[in-house]
Amino acid sequence: MQIIQELPSDPGHQCVLALGNFDGVHLGHQRLLKSGLEQAAQKGVDLAVLLFEPHPLKLLFPERVLGFLTTQKEQMRLFSEIGVDRVYLVPFTKEMADTSPEGFVRDILVKLGVIHIVVGFNYSFGALGKGTAEDLQCYGQDYGFGVSVLQPQTFEGKVISSTAVRKALLNGDAVQAKKLLGRTYKLVGTVVEGERRGHDLGYPTANLRIYEELIIPKRGVYAVWAEIEGRLVHGMMNIGMKPTFHEEYALTVEIHFFDFSGDLYGMELAICCEEKIRDERKFNGFDELKGQLERDALKTKQVLEEIFGNPVQAVNAH
Repeated sequence: MQIIQELPSDPGHQCVLALGNFDGVHLGHQRLLKSGLEQAAQKGVDLAVLLFEPHPLKLLFPERVLGFLTTQKEQMRLFSEIGVDRVYLVPFTKEMADTSPEGFVRDILVKLGVIHIVVGFNYSFGALGKGTAEDLQCYGQDYGFGVSVLQPQTFEGKVISSTAVRKALLNGDAVQAKKLLGRTYKLVGTVVEGERRGHDLGYPTANLRIYEELIIPKRGVYAVWAEIEGRLVHGMMNIGMKPTFHEEYALTVEIHFFDFSGDLYGMELAICCEEKIRDERKFNGFDELKGQLERDALKTKQVLEEIFGNPVQAVNAH
C-alpha cells in the first residue's frame, strides 16, 4: 500500500475514493471500504483513502481530548489488510478548513483523479462541515464522478459508529467494543519505569505510557493479551489511580503478564483488551489488595482460557 503525503498537482491515475475519518476502522468502516473495493474492481482502478494530518478536530479544537481508537500506524495496517491501494495523508491547514464544499471537491477531490466516491450517510465536508453526502452526489454530476452513499450498519439494533465504540470503552465494556470493531481494542504505548509496588505484591507489572491520544477504557482490571517477542502472552491489566496507596495520583496503565519473564523497558506494546474483570476500588492495606489480586488473576485466567482454549500458567515478569 502506498502512502502519499501531498495532493498531486494533476489528476494522474484514476481511483475510487473512500472518504471518512475511519477512526477505529470498525465494522461500518470495513463495509464501506469493501464497497469501495468492489467499485474499484469493476472499474479497473485503485481504491484510495483520503485522510488529513493532523486530524481536523485537533486543529479546530486543540483543547479537546479526542480519544482515538487506533494509532495511525494501526490504521494504516488495517487499510493494507483490507486491500486499500493507496492512502492520501494530506496536511490539514486553517486555509483548508475554510474551503467551501465546492472548493473541496474542485481543488482536492478532482485532483485525486476520482471517478467514483464511497461515503457514509453522515459524511460532511467543507468549511464548518456544511457539505453533505447528498451535496457530494450533486457535485459528482457537475464534475463527472459517481457517488455511493452507504446507509448505517447496525449491530443488535444499534448503529455501529466510532462514538458507540468509545462509549462502550468508557463504560468498561470491552466485549461490546470488540463486537463493534470486529477485533479486540488495542491500547498501544511504551513501557516505562513504575513504582515497582506490583513486584512487592508478587505481581510485577509493565507500566505503559499510552500513545497518540488513544482512548483509555474505564478504570478497573481487565483480561488482556499481547504479542511479545513473537508469541502471544496473557495477562491482567489495571487502569486506575492506585487509590489504596494515593489520595491523588495520575492515571496509570499497568499489565501483569502470567507467562513472560524479561526486561520490557522501552518496548512498544499493543495490549488487546478482552474483558473487564472488576471496577477499581480502594483496599484496606497491602494484605487485602494482595488477596484481591489473587482472585483477579484466577478470574482473568478463566476468561482468557474460554477465549483461547489453553490454560495460563503464572510466571513472574519483571
